[in-house]
Amino acid sequence: MSDTIQYEQHGAVAVIRLNRPQVFNSFNREMALALQDKLDAVSTDVSVRAVILTGNGKAFCAGQDLAEVTGPNPPGFRTILSEHYNPIITRLRTLPKPVIGAVNGVAAGAGANIALACDIVIAAQSSSFIQAFSKIGLVPDSGGTFFLPRMIGFQKASALMITGDKVSAADAERMGMVYKVLADEEFNDGVMKQATELAAMPTHAIHLIKQLLNTSMTSDLNQQLDLEEKYQIEAGQTQDYREGVTAFMEKRKPVFTGK
Repeated sequence: MSDTIQYEQHGAVAVIRLNRPQVFNSFNREMALALQDKLDAVSTDVSVRAVILTGNGKAFCAGQDLAEVTGPNPPGFRTILSEHYNPIITRLRTLPKPVIGAVNGVAAGAGANIALACDIVIAAQSSSFIQAFSKIGLVPDSGGTFFLPRMIGFQKASALMITGDKVSAADAERMGMVYKVLADEEFNDGVMKQATELAAMPTHAIHLIKQLLNTSMTSDLNQQLDLEEKYQIEAGQTQDYREGVTAFMEKRKPVFTGK
């Protein structure tokens, strides 16, 4: 595996670390493809029930490595988007397991939008988010124009994308961009605690929740009601549902298996 990605597993929790700290974990082609490969691997690994995506060093991800696009034989934007970033976003949204975006430092450009595509975003107190595209004459990509307005509202998203203003972790939480902010010294333990709790949940139901949230972005009410009915019937046929109800009736903690 490429050393641009580091991987470790703690029980049922997989930790994927972007590992180009010398350039603030900015993406080149090697790291983008390596991340896709690792997301594919954890998607089918039955020993993994929750995933943490984070960065090594001081940054989560500074977006695209501009040295790659200005160097000899650079990949064009069509390649960067269709082969690098868009497949990453698709994998995050379709991964049948919960993904925590653990933003340990600055998340800029595509890095910010990759974080926002995760199921739960937890930010360190010292971290920040920047829609940096307009600063160099580009437009937001990696799903930013899809997710951010839905998270924080059209006007706020419009302003942040046009101005490229930096958003502190505290402001990101206040806007609804992230789920919670943790003190820097509590960040790693807090993220692992959250991931461990997710791994013990009925993960097939979480997968169905992800699918419903994805379709809710574009469905009308009747379409969404029909899908809720479809997925509720599916969830009601799982072992986890039977275990959850039995444990509730027996006043004990359920033991879910994701089946």
